[in-house]
Amino acid sequence: MTVQVPRGGRVLFIGDSITDADRDRTDGADLGHGYAMMAAAWFTAAQPAHRVTFLNRGIGGDRVRDLRARWDDDCLALAPQVVSVLIGINDTWRRYDHDDPTGVEEFERDYRHVLTVTRDRLDAALILMEPFLIPLDDKQRAWREDLDPKVEVVRRLAADFDATLVAVDAAFAAADTDDRVWTDDGVHLTPSGHALLAQHWLRAIVPDTTATA
Repeated sequence: MTVQVPRGGRVLFIGDSITDADRDRTDGADLGHGYAMMAAAWFTAAQPAHRVTFLNRGIGGDRVRDLRARWDDDCLALAPQVVSVLIGINDTWRRYDHDDPTGVEEFERDYRHVLTVTRDRLDAALILMEPFLIPLDDKQRAWREDLDPKVEVVRRLAADFDATLVAVDAAFAAADTDDRVWTDDGVHLTPSGHALLAQHWLRAIVPDTTATA
C-alpha cells in the first residue's frame, strides 16, 4: 500500500536520533543530514511542482514514551497530511546500557495511543518504519531477543491502522554486504545507510496529482 502525498501538503518525519540526524532544532524547517533530508530532496527533485513541505521532529534518545509525551506539540499541532514514524531502538538499547527496559506491552500501549489520537484528530496517512538493528558483534546480536517482539508490534499496528509499513529491519537484514557499510555502531547509520533507508521510504509514497492540501 502506498501513501498519496497531496499537492501542497505537509509530511512529518518523527522519531529518535536516526530521524533527528543532527538537525538544527532552533530551525523548524531544518531536516538534518539523514534519510529524512535525502527522501525530501529526492521527492522534490522528481516532483518540484508538487510543493510539499517536509518537517523533521526527530529527537535523539527518544523512546516511544517520549514520543507520546510530545505528540501534541510535535505532531498534532503541525497538522501534517502524512506522518512517518520511526521509533523503538532506544526502547531496546536502554535495557542493555542502562538496565532500563521497556516492556512490549508498554511499547505497544504508547505507540497505539499516538496512532489512535492521530487517526481521531487528523486526516493523515500513516507510514510506520520498523525499528532496526544491524548487529556488529555477538553482544548486539543478543539484543534481538528484546527488539524482535517490538518489530512485530509495529507490523501489527501497521495492519490495525491501515498504515503503510516500511520494512527497514528486513531490508538491512537482506542487504548482502559488510554491515559497516550501513553503520558504525549497529544503530546509527552512515550516509550510505541513510540513503538506503530513504530509498525504501520513497517506495512507500506517490504524489497525489488530484488533491490539494
